[in-house]
Amino acid sequence: AEVCGKVGLITCDKKGGCPAFFQDGASKKDDQISGAVVFFLSLVILVICLIGLVTILQKMLMGVSTRIIYKATNINGYVAMLIGCGITLLVQSSSITTSALTPFVGMGAIRIEQMFPLTLGANIGTTFTGLMASLVSDGTDALQVALCHLFFNISGILIWYPIPFMRAIPINLAKSLGKATRVWRGFPILYIFVIFIIIPIILYGVSSLFEQDSKGYTVLGVFLAIIIVLLILWFVYKWKREGLRERVAESFQARQKRTTAMAALPDDMEMIKLELERLRDHTGLAPLEVDADADVEAAKEEDN
Repeated sequence: AEVCGKVGLITCDKKGGCPAFFQDGASKKDDQISGAVVFFLSLVILVICLIGLVTILQKMLMGVSTRIIYKATNINGYVAMLIGCGITLLVQSSSITTSALTPFVGMGAIRIEQMFPLTLGANIGTTFTGLMASLVSDGTDALQVALCHLFFNISGILIWYPIPFMRAIPINLAKSLGKATRVWRGFPILYIFVIFIIIPIILYGVSSLFEQDSKGYTVLGVFLAIIIVLLILWFVYKWKREGLRERVAESFQARQKRTTAMAALPDDMEMIKLELERLRDHTGLAPLEVDADADVEAAKEEDN
């Protein structure tokens, strides 16, 4: 392969140059480092864009606009599902749909009961991208995977949405997470770390033991699986019967109080100073004068 003479940052023109992060002729280690850097940059850009999106929406949707959106989205759930599917078909990404609509829920412009079918419709809409891509590929494997993706989402909707009792389960869970976040603002970070990092690593580690073609590893995997199940049952018992839920809520409240107190400490100190000045003026007391020379002499005497 011909090594590029120039290095570009965004575009990759075979005649003009290759991107700075992925050069022709790079080693595997270079590609791994480049991938890690690009992944980190993408996360930073994503967070910045979401913060900007939420900030703009909060300024735009004030007063009348919020009430208009609230009434406009007060429609049948199945119609909302079609709308979510249509929006996702237009933008070709369910992540964009959910990321754009989630701030509306936080601001009260969309009820969580209406956000639920919109999200389900977005999950259906995102499967059409895979279906369209599979139609232009050779063989049937890609089409089978795309259809599995489609029917997986349809099966989930049939389980969790038509029956009101089943529909209330994910909605109540979402409300519980919202209440926990209101009690302690650091809860979302803990939730993401546990649900998307710790638990997948544990499950992947246990499942990998059964793939080693070794009786010893298989027995170890069985014991670990039993221990995990017992720990889950113990946690549920503690959470329901032993008051673990109340203790966790009190811990979250205490953490949030400390965080709020530390954030408000400079303002509180300034207010105390102003109140002391006001009391001094009211009582006619002379301001406290600090003799710097006397303090220096006292410090020298203590050293001696």
